[in-house]
Amino acid sequence: MAANASTAASSSGGEVAPRPPQIDKRLLNAATSGDSTSMQALASQNPGILLGTTLTGNTCLHIASTYGHQGFCMDVVALENLLLTVENLDGETPLLAAVASGRARVASILLRCYQARQLSAAILWQDKEGCNALHHAIHSGHRELALELIEAEPALSKHVNKHGESTMFIAALRNFTHVFEKLLNIPESSHAGRHSENALHAVVRNGDEDGARKIMGKRPELARAADDLQGSTPATVAVLYNKTKVLRVLLEHDCSLGYVITRKGNPLLVCAASRGHVHVAGELLRHCPDASYQRASDNYTWLHEAVRFDHAEFVEFIMRRPQLSKLVNMRDHIGKTALHLAVQKCNPRIVASLLSHECIDATVLDNSNTAATWKLTTFTQNAKTLNWASDSIYIS
Repeated sequence: MAANASTAASSSGGEVAPRPPQIDKRLLNAATSGDSTSMQALASQNPGILLGTTLTGNTCLHIASTYGHQGFCMDVVALENLLLTVENLDGETPLLAAVASGRARVASILLRCYQARQLSAAILWQDKEGCNALHHAIHSGHRELALELIEAEPALSKHVNKHGESTMFIAALRNFTHVFEKLLNIPESSHAGRHSENALHAVVRNGDEDGARKIMGKRPELARAADDLQGSTPATVAVLYNKTKVLRVLLEHDCSLGYVITRKGNPLLVCAASRGHVHVAGELLRHCPDASYQRASDNYTWLHEAVRFDHAEFVEFIMRRPQLSKLVNMRDHIGKTALHLAVQKCNPRIVASLLSHECIDATVLDNSNTAATWKLTTFTQNAKTLNWASDSIYIS
């Protein structure tokens, strides 16, 4: 980074450097109003006046740039180049201050000033949050400015802010396709995201099939990266957010992604069941017909999970597939089948679906030696949408 003009002492504890003068009130007013004539008159009498700062470290160029005064900015830079590299207490150069304030046109003009003076280090400056001008341009929605910055200094793509976010990750989150693709094509660009996510997590969350396809072509290793919160891979995100088409892209590139287990021990089919995402489950089975469907910690199957969350359509989806017949009588860690759980949940539609399956054994005993049929009478009075007695006829 460029030298901080407001530093009061050297890091080695040596001689104290003189502080910049406090900004002249007349110059501050001129910067706020964009009055170049007054600024030039003051500078003609005392050129050093232009380097004065406010108590927060802002120069007249910082002030004018945040107010959007293009003419003033160009005029004052013509008189004093050093203003371009002064850092305020937020760690902002005038360029950063302009971008962070949403002054895209001023930022574009200042960028050309930095380039003309070969101030690459100042263009790459990061503020106290670790954000550079490109981070702020993308955050503020200024796509054209973002592209200008990338063209001027591709190295901006390498920076990660204090929240762990790269510019590519933010562009992917905001679904700024062109900006994202430009960054992806820079070989050393960072793809990092918050909590160990990456740009592919963001692309998947947005349902961007084309973006996912591009990442899988250039950086396929991102598909195996898990976040540090839930241990979710991009495939897990696709399942949880019901992004069937994006999941298809991932599995077509590498079907083994469908076999991942989350940090909590959930196979992807169990994740799909918890949300009731039928189409996602179908896509998983199409690519991974023998994908894991049972949580090791408690023997919960994805059928148990669908019943637990009252996803009747999902239960019916499983019941329609002969290859999944074994699920109807599988027990969890306390010996309960999906039917036990459905009866406890008082869900007549799900009970009826389970009882209609040709392989159902309604007499299976749980660890307390209780069959689901014995509980049916107990819960009959709680049924409101269907007559439990009509379901009982399925039990033989």
